[in-house]
Parts: sequence; C-alpha cells; structure tokens
Amino acid sequence: MIKHILFIVSSIALLISCDLTRTTTKTANPSESTKADVHSYANLKEISTKHLHLELDVNFENRTIYGVARHEMINKGADTAIFDINGLMIQKVTIGEKGTEEEADMFIDKMDKDSILGQALMVPIKKDTRFVNIYYQTTERSDALDWLDTNLTSSKTKPFLYTQGQAILTRTWIPLQDSPSNRITYSADVKVPSDLLAVMSAKNPTKKNNEGKYHFEMNKPIPAYLIALAVGDLSYHAFSENSGVYAEPELLSACEYEFDAIPKMISAAEQLYGPYQWEQYDILVLPYSFPFGGMENPMLTFANPTLLAGDKSLVSVIAHELAHSWSGNLVTNRTWNDFWLNEGFTVYFEQRIMESLYGKEVADILALIEFDELTDELTRIKKSKNPEDSKLHLALEGRNPDDGMTDIAYVKGAFFLKTLEERVGRTRFDAFLKKYFERFQFKTVDTKQFISFLNEELLKKEHISFDYPSWIYAEGLPENCIKLQSQRLENMGKLADDFTNGKVSFAPKVTYKWKKVGKRRKKIKQVQQIKFQDHIVQEWQTFIRRLPRNLSQAKMREIDRYLRFSYSGNSELLTEWFILSANCGYVPTNKKEISAFLCKVGRRKYLMPIYEALLLNKSTRNFAVYTFNQTKANYHAVSRKSIEELISETK
Repeated sequence: MIKHILFIVSSIALLISCDLTRTTTKTANPSESTKADVHSYANLKEISTKHLHLELDVNFENRTIYGVARHEMINKGADTAIFDINGLMIQKVTIGEKGTEEEADMFIDKMDKDSILGQALMVPIKKDTRFVNIYYQTTERSDALDWLDTNLTSSKTKPFLYTQGQAILTRTWIPLQDSPSNRITYSADVKVPSDLLAVMSAKNPTKKNNEGKYHFEMNKPIPAYLIALAVGDLSYHAFSENSGVYAEPELLSACEYEFDAIPKMISAAEQLYGPYQWEQYDILVLPYSFPFGGMENPMLTFANPTLLAGDKSLVSVIAHELAHSWSGNLVTNRTWNDFWLNEGFTVYFEQRIMESLYGKEVADILALIEFDELTDELTRIKKSKNPEDSKLHLALEGRNPDDGMTDIAYVKGAFFLKTLEERVGRTRFDAFLKKYFERFQFKTVDTKQFISFLNEELLKKEHISFDYPSWIYAEGLPENCIKLQSQRLENMGKLADDFTNGKVSFAPKVTYKWKKVGKRRKKIKQVQQIKFQDHIVQEWQTFIRRLPRNLSQAKMREIDRYLRFSYSGNSELLTEWFILSANCGYVPTNKKEISAFLCKVGRRKYLMPIYEALLLNKSTRNFAVYTFNQTKANYHAVSRKSIEELISETK
C-alpha cells in the first residue's frame, strides 16, 4: 500500500491551515483504479464528477486564484473520492450541497517522482455521497496559469491572465479528476478587477460590467483539459450571429481583417460533417506568450497573435481549431495514448475546410508543407531514445503526455486518413466520418474502439482491405502512404537550387527595348525581378528549406536585401529564416532581429527549432542561453520547460 501524507505546512507550497485539518487513519490506493488512464489518479470507475461548479476570485496583486471546486458526482458505492492536484494549496474539503456542508477528512499522496502527475487528493466519503467541495488556492507552481505584467500586453497598462490545461495542467489550477475520459458539464462564478473582462470556454459576455462579477455555463459535457479562463482588457467584434473575436483593443481591427472568413469556414465544416453543436464560435486572441498557435476550447478558441500576419496566410490554424469542434471536442480521445484520434482527424478536417474555401491546389500545398515537417520529425524520433513514438498509438505511461504532441499525431494521423480516403473513395469516406461524429458525439473513444468502428462501418461493409495496423501500431511511415504533388512547390525548390548554383539572382535585371510610338522610336525600360509578393508564404517556406545549410554570407545577404526575410511580419517565415541563419553563420548580421523575435513570441512551435539551431552551433550557443535567461519570464511554463530541457539535452 502507498503511504499517505497528512496535510502539513510544506516547503513546496502544498499547504493547508492546521486548524482546518482533521486526520484519519483510513487509506486508499489511488493506483488501483487508474489503469484506464495512466495520467490520472482518479478512481473514475467508482465515482466520477458529473457537474463542476467553480467559485473563483482572481487576484492580480498576488497572482493567486482563490477558489471552491464544487463536484456533483455519480457515486457507484465508493468510500473514497480521488482527485488530481498539482501545485495547489488545499484549504479544506467539505461534503454536501452548498449551505449544508460538513467538513471532511482528506489525504494527499506524495508527489510522483518526476512531478508530472502531481498528487492524489483522497477524500473518504459515504457510499451515498454526491457532493464534494474543495476549497483551495493556486500557487507559483500552478503551471496552467500565465500571469502577464502590463509590459507583456498590448495596452502596456492592463495585466492579463490565461490558462492552458492541455494535456494535464488543469489540475494545477482546479482540483478535479483530470482525465479526458470523464466528460463533465461546468459552471462558474468569477470575480475579477472591475476594469477587466473575464471569459471562459462557455457562454460569454461581450462587455465588462461595473462589479467585475461574471457567471458562466457550459451545459454540454467536455473533458477537463478544455476548461479555460482568460481575464484581460478585452473588446469584442461579431462576424455573424454565432461567431466573433475577442482581443485587446489595440489588436481588434487587425483581428477583424485577418479572421473575417470564419463564418464561411463554419458553413464549409457543417456541409462536410454535420451541424456545429456548440452554439457560439468565438476566438480570443491572447498575448504573445501563449505557447500554441491555437487551443480549441469549446465556444472560445484561444489563438496566438502570430496568426495576425496581415495577409491571411495563416488562417489554416483557425480552420484547424474550428475542426476540433467535431474531432476532439465533440469526440474526444479517451487517453493521451490515443491523442492521434484528436489531432490526426483535425488536421485532415482542417485541410478539407481549406480545400472547400481556397481550392485543392492550396490545400495540397499546406499538406505538403506539413508532410515535410513530418519527415524531419520521423528522422528525429528514429534517433531518439523512444523510436516507438513514431507509432500513432502510443505507450506514455511514466512519461509526460506532452511527449506525444508531435507531428506523428497531427500529420501522420492526417495522412493515414487521406490514404484511407484515397483507397475507399471520398464519398464513402465522408459518409463514414459523418457517422463517426454522430455515433460518438459527446463521448470518448480509444484506438481499439475506432478500429472496431472502422471495420464495422467501412472496411467490412464495403469489402475493402486496408493495412491500418502498419499505420497505427508500427513505427515510421507505411509504404502505401498517399503521394501528393505541387508544381508550385517544385518550382520553388528549383528556384532555390538555381539560386544556390548562381543561375538566378534576386537583384533587378534592367533591359531596354525600342518601341515605335507614332513616327518615332522610343526606348522603353524593362525591369525583371522575382518579388516576395509573387508567391504565397508556403512557397517561400519551401524555398528556404531547400537552401543548403552552408549557404554563403553573400547569398544570405542578397536574399535579405531583396526579400527581407529577417524583417518579415510572418512568424512561419521568420522561423525558417532564423534556423537557416543559425546554420549558415548569419546570426551576427540579424542577431538583433532574432533576439527581438525570441523575446516577443512564446509559441513553442517557433521557439524550439530556433533555440535548437542556435544551441547546436558553438558560435551561437551562449547567445541562445543568454537570450533565454533574459526572456524566460515572458514564456508560459509549457514553452519554458521545453526549452530548459532542450538546453540540458544539447550540452
């Protein structure tokens, strides 16, 4: 049996006031009921939350949320309710409905050895107990929370707070059963400073009120990782009756321009796979520290301001987050080993939305850009200590589920579905996917269950053979993977080769041609030049990726002079260019621009490859470490910890 620790004043900020503590000798083993989800201590087979009501007081002065988590539970005769916590200060636990509560005993198990899962909070209960209330406050170790000083916001005068719960960080700001297998409804009463607006992954207000008190309802069951909160100086713009965008006032006009295709995206998605079932689809553009491009919190997608490229070139990220309203939010992976069921389906769906709006040529270009990234990911994983991570279905017990959030789940998963579509035909495949979303709506699915459904509703039904085991359970990429082509990307690859070999230049070429004008001949000046605006961002990404990693300084300078990649407003291009700069020794020339980017942007997708390229080059390693130490306070814990691991691994 696991030895349990009674609450005592602790040096690691997991505290409880001694006068609120009642001890008991009763013990429970949290590991007995967690086999279905190796990343949660919760005994969901015996007792599970049905509805969660939160009472939250957000205090910016001491960067603390004071809360009560009121769990209405389905009790199948359990004598103990087990919750997940990590970095929380638990004050007391009570049993019973609000107003008739009785204080209860509780235990906190020791921290897991890697501090990934946190701790089990165990509450002895009666077999008919339905209500468990946990009084708590967050601490500096509540990694889901990102408290931003005014200097990190657009206004420079108002602070900001947002949460990021995926994969298992919700337990760092709410004590709950933190497993995607348990879908719950929730409500919340939130108190914030009166000059700020609170919004959640629920039905939201669009204007501030004088009291700073807000009530929220999410009446459809969602997994814990989708419970989200943000507080800031926010304004709202509506695109349609059921869609709009929240942002700091300084960014709102840019958001209005960049995301105006959202109503068309919703319509395209519904035509593919059925009605949008979440009533409202809004976007919240967060400050730059947000570690992801987007997070699919239902009714309120969180988005990174790096999407505001000014040319709508990165709106596929919004298509991706919208697609999650079906794959991930409507039908959820049961465990983090099944993460590909969320992301592979979503990338496939995203590409179908983009094809519907912008045509197959553009959709294929986007898919090929991602396939290129998948190829690099497969090479990296094959050389790593966990080569099995290139399987779609993972075995992440004892590891952080973030380890599975790679291009394998996203892009290999999508190409599995694209290959399957090619094999069975689009009409059959669309009917299959639509039925999948209908059959499992508001439920969770694991890989075995998906395979059973695939066989039952598609392969056996249509008498089709398809080697799905090689995709799901084998490493690498199967030989039957669909092959996509893009003449436009092939042309950009050739342009990169010709430039490398001195066959083409970006400098303007001036020629003169005589032309007869009336009775006279006139000398006409003609200028030929390859210009940035002649191609879309993804084409220039292909160009940069094709350039050799030892390109000469002269050629790097020529590119920067005429295409100005170092000064681009597009973060995708900047990332590719800064990686090439680190490899080619060009950093002394654009160090200022690299430093500014790393100090401003907190999106892990961009930070990790840039830092890796800088760290692996002896001449830029010290610059990378110095920049990180100066900037790490600007990053969310998700990005900060990933970079810290990278620095350690590259020593």
